[in-house]
Amino acid sequence: MNWDQTGLRSENSTNTSENYDYLKFNPKPIEMYVFIDPFCPECWYFEPYFKKLSMEYGRFFTIRPIVSSSLNRETLCKPIKSMDYWKKITRQLDTELNEGSEKAISSPWRVSLAIKAAEIQGMKAGRAFLRKIQEYLFLRKDDISKEDILMNIAKEAKLDMEEFSEDLYSATAKKAIQCDLQLTHEMEIEDTPTIVFFNHSTDAQGIKISGLYPYEVYEFILQETLQTIPIPSEKPPLEELLKKYDVVGTKEISIIYDWPISKAEKEMKKLQFKQKVNRMSSKRGTFWKYLD
Repeated sequence: MNWDQTGLRSENSTNTSENYDYLKFNPKPIEMYVFIDPFCPECWYFEPYFKKLSMEYGRFFTIRPIVSSSLNRETLCKPIKSMDYWKKITRQLDTELNEGSEKAISSPWRVSLAIKAAEIQGMKAGRAFLRKIQEYLFLRKDDISKEDILMNIAKEAKLDMEEFSEDLYSATAKKAIQCDLQLTHEMEIEDTPTIVFFNHSTDAQGIKISGLYPYEVYEFILQETLQTIPIPSEKPPLEELLKKYDVVGTKEISIIYDWPISKAEKEMKKLQFKQKVNRMSSKRGTFWKYLD
């Protein structure tokens, strides 16, 4: 695989019928490798941009989420550059996952295993589980490394609990973590969130973008990777969004619908008056929980 950190240029990015020809035969030509750390606040802040990109252009891409956690809590969200560091955490990971007992597995790896165990039930289930993990960590301030908390999260994410319990420390989940770690190293991922865009319908190099940027940057890179300018899909009604994601922030709504914060707040208060949502206040802003 090749990728280019600076490749924001293409020979042809116009919206022509010729450019759309290959889309007829490759409806989802783009693969996005999304490197995330469940403990990293920047990955949580990236979520509304990810939701909006999926709503407007999800018909063009598939997502491959890669869990890219550091081994120790104090090193999370920091650049990982040293080859010796990679050798060290690989050895420790092998020891913990293959030789140690389940209780001996350190907190970040247990959380990562849980995410991979959820993904065994499908990428949709994995995404729902990850969102719940971030919600528990950043809104509720719970210790997501505890097994009973992870089980509660799995239940709220509507996973098959028996299957999740069996997969949590399974060889399949462990192998998935080791594969994620290898990809993180091979693609020289130094920070999270990082996205690598690949177009498998062309010979062009991939494009890697690390950190948080305005939504328009992600949109532009997707267009460059597609080598065309697609028409964005219509976004769903607000209540459908809430029903799908369960908990959504006022700022998220503002970003997704291109509304001022004041309008997003006003629309949510209307739904609150109709007893469709509950308001949740936190240091990270106002969030709304949909009431079934």
